[in-house]
Amino acid sequence: MPILNVAKELLNIPTQLHEINDICAIYCIFAKLKVMKMDLKKEVKEEFIRFQRNEKTESIVYERLASIEKDESNRKVLRLISAEEKAHYATLKKYTETDVAPDKLRIAKYYWLARILGITFAIKLMESSEENAHHDYAKYTDYPDLRQLANEEEVHEQKLIGLINEERLEYMGSVVLGLNDALVEFTGALAGFTLALSDSRLIALTGSITGIAAALSMASSEYLSTKSEGGETKHPIKAAIYTGIAYIITVVALVAPFILIENVLIALGVMLAMALVIIALFNYYYSVARGESFRKRFTEMAVLSFSVAGISFLIGYALKTFTGIDA
Repeated sequence: MPILNVAKELLNIPTQLHEINDICAIYCIFAKLKVMKMDLKKEVKEEFIRFQRNEKTESIVYERLASIEKDESNRKVLRLISAEEKAHYATLKKYTETDVAPDKLRIAKYYWLARILGITFAIKLMESSEENAHHDYAKYTDYPDLRQLANEEEVHEQKLIGLINEERLEYMGSVVLGLNDALVEFTGALAGFTLALSDSRLIALTGSITGIAAALSMASSEYLSTKSEGGETKHPIKAAIYTGIAYIITVVALVAPFILIENVLIALGVMLAMALVIIALFNYYYSVARGESFRKRFTEMAVLSFSVAGISFLIGYALKTFTGIDA
């Protein structure tokens, strides 16, 4: 039975069987063919192809990020993750026997996010935006290879990502200090100036002078604080620059409505909306990069900033009423 022998060879069934055992061999062949047919079920194959596309896309993203990363240790981490994703793709291809094209739009998206906002942010956003790969793979209990992929997705990848050392994250504390102080102090100051001065241009001028002076003060304080700590991870001058820049950017954003809008109450409303947007954007970045709760940080910072603004607004109104001074 030459055809039977060929089939045995293709399906890894020993050909050195006597004819008397060929019935058993035929049974084994049909059993294996049945399993292969199950493996190629349409819905399973489509799901595996989706997994393949994700793995190939992420492998290319990590490789491209490695090509723009200056730090040698970070490059090694990124290439390790890229190689792992490529191995996952190869494992899935054994089942689908299909080559899958990567998602070029996602590759471009995360490449530019890494360029603008940092590699750690881009990687963690990419991982969090994906459906939970661990659970996706783990549900296919009949495939030992996928159980192994599930374990690697859950443990190894997170461990590698945790090794990434990025300067902008080391100075995140300085940025937090600058932004938080500017938002809390400056929303309060501008709210107080709004009723005390009642002139948008005068409020903008007074706010700008106050803001720049406060930014320089905060930068100096951060320099002295970092220097006194004597840590090796943060340079005092860099820490001061991060704090000062964060403060000044916030000041410019909050003063702008008073320059562009003549009605002080409308300008105040726009300023508070700008403050809310800044709080949301920064805390989203921080929560993704640090793996913390966005809702908790956003609520805490928003309540603090707006409470101070409300109290300052009332103080400005009270001072204007009791002193009788009208600018």
